[in-house]
Amino acid sequence: MCGIVGYLAKNRAKELSVGKTLLPMLEALACRGPDSAGVAMFGDLAPKQFVAQVKLGDDRDHSERSRQVSTLAQNFGAREFSQTDAYLRFIFREMEDLKPFLSSIESISPDVEVVSVGRRLEIVKQVGSPAHLEKAFNISKFRGKYGIGHTRLSTESVVDLSHSQPFWGHGYPDLAIVHNGHITNYHQLRRRYEQRGVRFYTENDSEIVATFLADKLHQRNSLEAALHSMISELDGSFSCLAATDKAFGFAKDPFSFKPLLFAETDHFVVVATEEVAIRAAIPGDYAAREAQAKEVRVWQT
Repeated sequence: MCGIVGYLAKNRAKELSVGKTLLPMLEALACRGPDSAGVAMFGDLAPKQFVAQVKLGDDRDHSERSRQVSTLAQNFGAREFSQTDAYLRFIFREMEDLKPFLSSIESISPDVEVVSVGRRLEIVKQVGSPAHLEKAFNISKFRGKYGIGHTRLSTESVVDLSHSQPFWGHGYPDLAIVHNGHITNYHQLRRRYEQRGVRFYTENDSEIVATFLADKLHQRNSLEAALHSMISELDGSFSCLAATDKAFGFAKDPFSFKPLLFAETDHFVVVATEEVAIRAAIPGDYAAREAQAKEVRVWQT
């Protein structure tokens, strides 16, 4: 099941409404994914600095973990710390190689995880309904030009924050994905990446999508080229949305088993698993159509 949504504003007048647009779309798809909900939203570009969202762990008392993360993060110029639920958000200096930062922060404990890093990207996700996500993080107040979201029905892996979506392309700034479907060569691909030293944080096959796209982007492929590679190299049935600091797009599997609709006007692009989600967020007279097998669409942001 699961539900995926995406929205891109094409003009400045609509640019501030990304959170307010994504929330009703997620609520309309809550029945497809009652286990968890999450969003990856892209705000204004922050020059020469990154925004981090760090999961402090699975315990309820996060005060000590927050202190530990803050202490280590200050070695990387971190400032403007704020904690919401199990997340610690802060800004730190931009760097070409994120590995020292990630190794330092995640050395605190196996359940401490850097959920996202980017010049524009922020990921928040939570067990429970979209309403629960909104209550915790006020996502409807987020200002930005575009974003993607997910409601999850767990079919194979556990229900917790880490297994929820969106997934960050760990180590690649500003890459986020949401995915509906199954990657049937997941274990083969995972072993291949693990042999190269890539760490996996979950047993969710959707994580391999983020890893795969991050790998392609590290090789200086465009997002469009990376999504085309996904269709040819990942087996299974899937619909996927991906976004970076420069582009937003989707890919549909060769069998077209998993639904995905989109609409484009002079003012916006909107994508969702079901048309009811599109209409719930953006009423009006425009056409939505089903994405076709092997279809890839990418818009520059």
